[in-house]
Amino acid sequence: MMNVSGAMDHLKTHLKYPATKADLVAACNNLSDFSEEDKKEFMEKLPEGTYNSADDVIKALGWQQTPPQA
Repeated sequence: MMNVSGAMDHLKTHLKYPATKADLVAACNNLSDFSEEDKKEFMEKLPEGTYNSADDVIKALGWQQTPPQA
């Protein structure tokens, strides 16, 4: 995925949790900020399930989070 930081920001600020994979995919499909390739990768890599937070989604996708600044 090319726009991981943008996707992480969107997951953290624009979605309500808990959310299912179907909820997240539907939200992703409505975004014009992301390429069709990024949307496809998101749909294919995200496991089925219900996610309680953006952090749960990020972990499920195997994306690295930036540690908090000291």
